[in-house]
Amino acid sequence: MQDIIRTEHLVYEYAVRNDEDVVESINRAVDDVSLSIREGDFVAILGRNGSGKSTFAKQLNALLYPTGGTVWLCGKDTSDEENLWTVRSSAGMVFQNPDNQIVASIVEDDVGFGPENLGVPTEEIWRRVENALNAIGMAAYAETSPLRLSGGQKQRVAIAGILAMKPKCLILDEPTAMLDPEGRREVLKAVHELNEAAGITVLLITHYMEETVDADRIVVMQAGRVRMDGTPRGIFSRTDEIHAMGLALPPATELADRLRAAGLALPQGILSEEELVRELIRIRPEKSGLEQEAVGAEAPKTPAGAPSGSVLTLSHVSYEYEPGTPMAATGLDGVSLTIRQGEFLGIIGRTGSGKSTLIQHLNGLLKPSRGTVSWNGEDIFGEKYDRRALRGKVGLVFQYPEHQLFEETVIKDVSFGPRNQGLSEEEIRERARLAMEAVGLSEDYDERSPFDLSGGEKRRAALAGVLAMQPEILVLDEPTAGLDPAGRYRLLETLMKLKDGGIGIVFVSHSMEDIAETADRIVVMHGGRVEMEGAPREIFRRGEELDKIGLAIPAVTRIARHLAAEGCPADPDVLSMDEAVRSILAGWKSE
Repeated sequence: MQDIIRTEHLVYEYAVRNDEDVVESINRAVDDVSLSIREGDFVAILGRNGSGKSTFAKQLNALLYPTGGTVWLCGKDTSDEENLWTVRSSAGMVFQNPDNQIVASIVEDDVGFGPENLGVPTEEIWRRVENALNAIGMAAYAETSPLRLSGGQKQRVAIAGILAMKPKCLILDEPTAMLDPEGRREVLKAVHELNEAAGITVLLITHYMEETVDADRIVVMQAGRVRMDGTPRGIFSRTDEIHAMGLALPPATELADRLRAAGLALPQGILSEEELVRELIRIRPEKSGLEQEAVGAEAPKTPAGAPSGSVLTLSHVSYEYEPGTPMAATGLDGVSLTIRQGEFLGIIGRTGSGKSTLIQHLNGLLKPSRGTVSWNGEDIFGEKYDRRALRGKVGLVFQYPEHQLFEETVIKDVSFGPRNQGLSEEEIRERARLAMEAVGLSEDYDERSPFDLSGGEKRRAALAGVLAMQPEILVLDEPTAGLDPAGRYRLLETLMKLKDGGIGIVFVSHSMEDIAETADRIVVMHGGRVEMEGAPREIFRRGEELDKIGLAIPAVTRIARHLAAEGCPADPDVLSMDEAVRSILAGWKSE
């Protein structure tokens, strides 16, 4: 099988400029990469934020041109302008946020946009649109407005728009980062089917390690270079190297590795939950002398020293988008909720369930159509209420950090909030520095443009800008999406420290693992309503109900429940990796 992509000594550099537009330094984002990818392969690309993954991917369809070396796609040099049309039509790229790629008001028009711009005859365009929508399971939505689709559905429409151009290669840059569990399954299923049935070459950039286990090959990048290249089983058997690079293992692989290190006779390179369950059943003890103790349900926790009672209260809040028009839609429907001081509240739900609409009510960015939002018992939409002051107390980090960044440099952006609070220059500098350190941004980032940062770095800069205002409640909408594993762990650790210091945390996430390990209480949103509310163990015991509304339970919980269903001595209520390790070791090592 011939190579569809080949790079030789590929280099890409970009200039870092000061306020006078003078080049101060050169950053080498891709550094001497020589790589070949065969036609029809499914290749996953891993690496930390800033490792060069996205920059490398943008070279492949000439969104960026090499500053050194060469890229060939389908045998064409991507730097040659005469090849641009062929290169762009042969390699389609799907980005993290599908809203950036959807341009039309009707799904079928959007899918037809690409081939129309390639000069494809009208009759052929409609044939391609129909075939592309069928291929990704969206034919029923052909005449629907994209505004009415979920995130997973929008991402599939974005993929269909690329497919309609009949590319030979599909490049996906974090396509599932903002999707709920069901949306992720939908997109990955569609991509794998395209690879297997149509023979389309796929390059998948992701921070979800479990998404890579079915790939033909994994390429790991670090500091612009290829550091590892091999099969999933081979790559994830190199545990120490993976961890040293700030990456992680798939959950099943991580659990197997820790159990093997504790003495269980498990093979290396276990990749899937099914494989781990099968191997544990194979070596399970013939007789267990230990009854597993169920961990039990927790009560929502209030930290020692924190005032009791609620700080922020929503009472029967409803919100309607574009009321009185044909585009009217319900965002929230009778939501009542309290947020307690010093509490870590997790909010989960499918894309379009009302999560983002809900949190925009917490500091008055949206005004309820009906109902009230109160801070310390006072209606924030009262006639004389100072909502500007409230926004210094209830800080909001949006889902897409680039919407929140606007200054020339990172340090100016982080300092903007404290400056508008009327603080002295000395205190502004101190707060900005402390906030940047809290999210892992060193002084090296101070004078960089926020728009030159990677997606994960932008997210950290946006969070620092809110932290610098020292809010009493911090509201975060998908803060770990797009972050590499090390960045994600650092951010969660930072949030837990803030919570222990008495700050209330409202954490919207599609990561069931993150929610399970951090939240004191979980609210499940569905159709604009609060579907469930309770402690994490209580919520995740309702796995079948969560599955019906497109959510999931943590991977380690699924593994433990599969084992328990097979009569193995495993606690089905575990939520964290540590709990799963303790539970399985207790059962498998008992006499």
